Amino acid sequence: MLVLGIETSCDETGVALYDGERGLLAHALHTQAQLHADYGGVVPELASRDHVRRLLPLTRGLLEETGCRLNQLTAVAYTEGPGLAGALLVGAATAHGLARALGIPALGVHHLEAHLLSPLLSRPAPGFPFVALLVSGGHTQLMRVAAVGDYELLGETLDDAAGEAFDKTAKLLGLGYPGGPALASLAASGTAGRFKLPRPMMASGDLDFSFSGLKTAVLTAIKDRALDAEARADLAAEIEAAIAEVLAAKAFAALKRTGLGQLVVAGGVGANLTLRARLTVGARARGAQVFYPELELCTDNGAMIAFAAALRLESRITNHESRGGAFTVRPRWDLATAAAQN
Repeated sequence: MLVLGIETSCDETGVALYDGERGLLAHALHTQAQLHADYGGVVPELASRDHVRRLLPLTRGLLEETGCRLNQLTAVAYTEGPGLAGALLVGAATAHGLARALGIPALGVHHLEAHLLSPLLSRPAPGFPFVALLVSGGHTQLMRVAAVGDYELLGETLDDAAGEAFDKTAKLLGLGYPGGPALASLAASGTAGRFKLPRPMMASGDLDFSFSGLKTAVLTAIKDRALDAEARADLAAEIEAAIAEVLAAKAFAALKRTGLGQLVVAGGVGANLTLRARLTVGARARGAQVFYPELELCTDNGAMIAFAAALRLESRITNHESRGGAFTVRPRWDLATAAAQN
């Protein structure tokens, strides 16, 4: 089994080849961060046009690197949703065109499912069941993962996701796009504790999140005083500490509630080193294990799409399969709903 994975949900163009016996052969990624930097965020039309420019050259380069040929492919997988409609359509149209020409299936993959399964690419890898903390740019969720396609939503954000909180507070501090890495870089030279920011919903008794109040508290802190370079770094460190503390507390509460001992962290925010340190120390103290994808696989990428599709093929779960007919994309697509359709 040889699967080509295509990821074009937002501002990264990713492709990968996954072999059922040999594992991940290679993957290639182009980020549009510089393209959108002047606008302070992703411009959907520009994102779609750049995917059109990058996708086929990346795919050709991947085939040359691995020595694989198109006629060796078993399936072409692509991100069906959620994401930006135009960006998703670029990947879907390319995948279906290739699949139609080769006479093989095109498999639509849920973006968040691919993220939560991506740590299984690493070694050591978790076994089922486990709790997954999904912390990508627009999503913050806790899931109980019993098997491929068997997901139970435990809690989610009621407003801003953790990634949005990083981006929005970074913008308040005058940092560039993407905000998360920029804020983490500034926080590395600061000290948390000088500012007192809230830890939203820490004592709510459930597994839901809320980060909009944190953004408001940061805005108030900035308005209340003039910040020199040291103060800006300290505020960045406090922002990072607040988000990490809330995510870790809820994740450990999910482990306790489910009685499970394995935590999987996936999504772009999962690359944050402060969050990783807090989760690793906390898991060790609780006798639990925490698993992360490789740093290069935390952001959106084709490897996770190819891998998720391969797992679905192995499990004979192909409800999003198409053999060249009409297709659609799903800019808004709830993972729990998608799992219930399996």
